Amino acid sequence: MSKQPKNKYYVVWKGHRTGIFNTWQETESHVNGYTGAQYKAFGTRLEAERAYQAGYHSHVGKPASAGKWLFSLQGPIPGSYSVDAACSGSPGRLEYRGVILETGKEFFHEGPFEHGTNNIGEFLAIVHALMWLKQKKDPGPVYSDSRIALGWVKQKTCRTQLVKDKHNAILFDLISEAVSWLRKNTFENHLLKWDTAAWGEIPADFNRK
Repeated sequence: MSKQPKNKYYVVWKGHRTGIFNTWQETESHVNGYTGAQYKAFGTRLEAERAYQAGYHSHVGKPASAGKWLFSLQGPIPGSYSVDAACSGSPGRLEYRGVILETGKEFFHEGPFEHGTNNIGEFLAIVHALMWLKQKKDPGPVYSDSRIALGWVKQKTCRTQLVKDKHNAILFDLISEAVSWLRKNTFENHLLKWDTAAWGEIPADFNRK
């Protein structure tokens, strides 16, 4: 006899409707299209009730190894890595980093850089992860929540409209190095789009939203 899927309980702290729900289908209807929706899945009703009372920020960003932060029955690929960027303004002060999916441990963190953009940071983060993983001979997938940056990496170029100036010259040097590396190297790692709607914020997120 096959095992029945384990029930999950979904907490919505901020959405069209808040509370605790028993199915992802119902939860999805309360968060889809809601800007800044806050929600998370838990393995038991008691965990969900405690989380609802404690608030969203007590539970966001927990490591994937716990298996309780997923908002759908099928989660990210085990053994994966995630990258993200944060930029205060456009242009503004930029940082980017990579996080090991299963442990939540940061494996690189670059910046801050002045007069950058989020798209540049997302692009550089993906390439930085690929360079690091190639050196480690690790074929693990890399997740990004930026379709633009994933597209740039696939095209082996950075199509930013940002103008180079004395404040961001170092960023343009990094872009040049990243593009050169992409054109000279191959890699086994799959580049994948993070499903924010199903899984919540990417683990490499800077939690500044």
